[in-house]
Amino acid sequence: MDEIKRIVTDIKNRNIKPIYLLQGDEPYYIDKISEYIEDNILSEEEKGFNQVILYGKETTVGDIIASSKRFPMMAEHQVVIIKEAQDLARTIDQLEDYVQNPQPSTVLVLCYKYKKLDARTKVFKGIKKNGLVFESKKLYDNQVGDWIQKVLAGKQYKINYKACQMLVEFLGTDLGTISKELEKLRLIIPPGNEITPEDIEKNIGISKDYNQFELQAALATKDVTKAVKIINYFGENEKNNPMVFTVTMLFTFFSALLKYHGASNKSWDHMTKKVGIRSYLLKNLKPAASLYPLKKVSTIISILNEYDAKSKGMGSKAANTDLMREMITKIMA
Repeated sequence: MDEIKRIVTDIKNRNIKPIYLLQGDEPYYIDKISEYIEDNILSEEEKGFNQVILYGKETTVGDIIASSKRFPMMAEHQVVIIKEAQDLARTIDQLEDYVQNPQPSTVLVLCYKYKKLDARTKVFKGIKKNGLVFESKKLYDNQVGDWIQKVLAGKQYKINYKACQMLVEFLGTDLGTISKELEKLRLIIPPGNEITPEDIEKNIGISKDYNQFELQAALATKDVTKAVKIINYFGENEKNNPMVFTVTMLFTFFSALLKYHGASNKSWDHMTKKVGIRSYLLKNLKPAASLYPLKKVSTIISILNEYDAKSKGMGSKAANTDLMREMITKIMA
């Protein structure tokens, strides 16, 4: 986030680069920086003649070069933004000559999502020399909670630890989705307040007691009573808790348990960064590993596949709630 602040500060101070390559796996920051450039380099009066937005699928590198070589009309700069520039991956090398000698009055923004340009190419080296390269990296699971707290703190909010974990566990690492949900909360809750699990449950629809992650916790400790209560709740609220989603989440959990059993190093860092297990799963894997040996976990994977098929009408006409009760009974047997 410090690098983003520097980019924004430079633009505010009119230290503007002729080319911005915004690339990487996390689209949230790419969108935020390109939106800031779109909103702030030109005045509203200047944008009509001097701001062009193109899309990778609908344009060519030749069109981009032609637009970039134009001179601004009654303005200091013109802005050319290429959204979904990754769709030009096969031909982007044709920018080589332009990036070596970019038009000083043009601000060319390449939004290259989910991928990175090869740093060995002349195009990349030219952009790095004459412009700015920003890599937007995905956060690790264990970093998302801190990110939520920082974003909210910047808006004069606090968030309860459990409420923060509910968001992380339910929404994962998709910062765009999380940001939209935080915006919903900000529209309802006045600044200066602490966001609670009740706020999350009421306004986002994540039950603080009956959700996929509480079900995983119940299964991890073989808490039959709690698991049945959650399944009954899912049955009563099937629209928000479809069986196919429950099976998918349990498949993710027990697949992670397979990896956990197979790992010699079970430290937090190793399991999240090297093995690739999401941090919200780890807290339940240790107790689950003591109750579900490797052979049983393999059997559970087969059970989940069986009930996934049954939920889709293959070999069963039972109601999904009944199927889920059968499924968790077999899992905990």
